[in-house]
Amino acid sequence: MIIQLKKSVSNEQAKQLAAAVNAFHIYNENHVLITGSGTKELPALLEDVSDKYWVFPNDMQLASKVYQANKRTVNFGNVSIGGTTNHTVLIGGPCSVESEDQIRSSAELLVNLGLSTLRGGCYKPRTSPYSFQGLGLEGLKLLAKMREEFGLNVITEARDATHIDEIIEYTDIIQVGAKAMYDQGILRACAKTNKPVLIKRGFGTTLQEFVQAAEFVLSGGNENVVLCERGIRTFETGTRFTLDLCGVAWLQEYTNLPIILDPSHAIGYAYGVPVLAKACVAMGIDGLLIETHPNPKVALSDASQQLTYPQFEQLHHDLQKVAASVGFKMV
Repeated sequence: MIIQLKKSVSNEQAKQLAAAVNAFHIYNENHVLITGSGTKELPALLEDVSDKYWVFPNDMQLASKVYQANKRTVNFGNVSIGGTTNHTVLIGGPCSVESEDQIRSSAELLVNLGLSTLRGGCYKPRTSPYSFQGLGLEGLKLLAKMREEFGLNVITEARDATHIDEIIEYTDIIQVGAKAMYDQGILRACAKTNKPVLIKRGFGTTLQEFVQAAEFVLSGGNENVVLCERGIRTFETGTRFTLDLCGVAWLQEYTNLPIILDPSHAIGYAYGVPVLAKACVAMGIDGLLIETHPNPKVALSDASQQLTYPQFEQLHHDLQKVAASVGFKMV
């Protein structure tokens, strides 16, 4: 249940009421209390101080269109997505930050195409302990350097809660990866900042569980949350994962959060990324994560799914036409 308190309620009174009914307390334009979805009736203690309230069948509450019908707007630096902006932000860059020359070439590529946001992994949550684990703090500093030189927004993934403060310090957008989606240490840390948080769906996660991860951040006071569909594990072995466009349609129908798609991780092979990306943009989504590398054959991680720069440039050209056909603009 979400309870919106009257404007006359003070901050201290709101905190006391939250403690009395065991509720989360957040403040935007009004004081709002959030309790578990099992609550069916307004507690008597709140009858005289509540403005209105909403009851939900599950713990998908702040992200629900029942609570807020309009899609939330999230600012990626000087670019806004979601809301009524009709922008599709194309986030490009390598799977991993490998060197200064490599990440600088990616930054130059994006700037030349008029794009705004650079991705690059610094702490890599690899399945094998023997795979490249990322440059860590050194990689973060390289991303921050590219931001200063080229005016780009930068996004990177948090592997675990031990370095979340570093990521918050050095990047503009915090990515919570598929393997970290259930890490409450990361989610609660993200709730304490106002920086945008992009949460990737776990490859064995239901849509409700996916949205409930976002609720951890929203209920902690950070309203700048974006969902990212990146494929789920099915019985199919011909592709890395299966991109759940049905799930994306469900999220568009029932949630108020902007949605980004990652076709690179979904299929796992560069040949399929362009056609999947076009299908995603045709759905009127808010963003794409596309991996590109100056020489994918020598990439230290996920070499098979990264586009060459000429492939990325061609895809950007083609996507502009698809976006325009559904009333969107690539940024």
